[in-house]
Amino acid sequence: MYIKELMNFRMMRLKSLRQANSNGCLRKSLNVSVPDDRAEQRTCLICGDRATGLHYGIISCEGCKGFFKRSICNKRVYRCSRDKNCVMSRKQRNRCQYCRLLKCLQMGMNRKAIREDGMPGGRNKSIGPVQISEEEIERIMSGQEFEEEANHWSNHGDSDHSSPGNRASESNQPSPGSTLSSSRSVELNGFMAFREQYMGMSVPPHYQYIPHLFSYSSHSPLLPPQARSLDPQSYSLIHQLVSAEDLEPLGTPMLIEDGYAVTQAELFALLCRLADELLFRQIAWIKKLPFFCELSIKDYTCLLSSTWQELILLSSLTVYSKQIFGELADVTAKYSPSDEELHRFSDEGMEVIERLIYLYHKFHQLKVSNEEYACMKAINFLNQDIRGLTSASQLEQLNKRYWYICQDFTEYKYTHQPNRFPDLMMCLPEIRYIAGKMVNVPLEQLPLLFKVVLHSCKTSVGKE
Repeated sequence: MYIKELMNFRMMRLKSLRQANSNGCLRKSLNVSVPDDRAEQRTCLICGDRATGLHYGIISCEGCKGFFKRSICNKRVYRCSRDKNCVMSRKQRNRCQYCRLLKCLQMGMNRKAIREDGMPGGRNKSIGPVQISEEEIERIMSGQEFEEEANHWSNHGDSDHSSPGNRASESNQPSPGSTLSSSRSVELNGFMAFREQYMGMSVPPHYQYIPHLFSYSSHSPLLPPQARSLDPQSYSLIHQLVSAEDLEPLGTPMLIEDGYAVTQAELFALLCRLADELLFRQIAWIKKLPFFCELSIKDYTCLLSSTWQELILLSSLTVYSKQIFGELADVTAKYSPSDEELHRFSDEGMEVIERLIYLYHKFHQLKVSNEEYACMKAINFLNQDIRGLTSASQLEQLNKRYWYICQDFTEYKYTHQPNRFPDLMMCLPEIRYIAGKMVNVPLEQLPLLFKVVLHSCKTSVGKE
């Protein structure tokens, strides 16, 4: 009922905006100023942040420089959850990695300028921007170019060439830092060395190939059928992650007597108390992490300040979902929004509602285990693209470690669900996007937002 009313108000608001636009009221907001040459030299051509120089052929910032290098060296293939036209700015550049890489290529970033050994510094300082066709850009974005390189490398075996596409090295692995797809397998020695570096132990002989995200096939000739066993180091690290979690029920009282009408202020206060408890649990979780001593307090502060909303959202949709979509849903059912609240509900709030409902059903379908939740949480937390970090490379190593541990666990535990691991990883960018969007939702609209989401989800699950 509330969704239909919100949609009606939304259509009325769109009509009024169109009329205002025809009268010239929105012309000022649509004006786009053209920067002069001096301003262009000071800003990144990708996101508009302060540029630090010429990187891979174009003026860019350190963040976009590192992102482009990691994407190409690690053969990342991203997915856009929208229409492949996301806005790129300093604040929003981390929300869609697909559109960020697409803009890097469109603006002329030269992947051939990246050093073949993956070390800092460009391969040729004189290499400038390049113009490549839309077809070539599509081959890079879809991973077709990387797959062709891998096939060429596997057909020719070891060679004297040392490019990332022709040799097994850390840079040839798919990166666990983002949602990706890649070629089907990696060579045994390269993978063993990779696992030794990130997990601190040698790889058992039966780990001959690692199925990459979105490319796994149980019938693939590259993956000989054999019994899987969970790596002992993986088991130990997963156990440490789960032990760091507080999986006890939330202590915030959420019981309301029958017949009591909850006001907007009372529901908002309850949501604040829940957020406080969940945030306190995240702080306590950080101190119990197995890698707590490996990073600085400054980095932990940057990570928590940038991801706390994502961590709370992930936990609410998984380990605390029974309480959130049970007790809290019962409280929100006793709250009746006014017509004015319905009329003022924002477009950002409508989008958040739609995406939260979709994500809830996705998690409900997957039935995420505590082990998977703990790994997903660590992967999302260890985001090396956050601004202000002092040890981004170390964060990337930790991120990769838990990415492969999570893959190892899901493929061992759910052998008949080959797409389970990619399905789990695809939820992380969606969580990040929703958390970013929720910042733009006015605080006074949160009670209505939660009421609609919880009511819709609880009703739909009850019908199953």
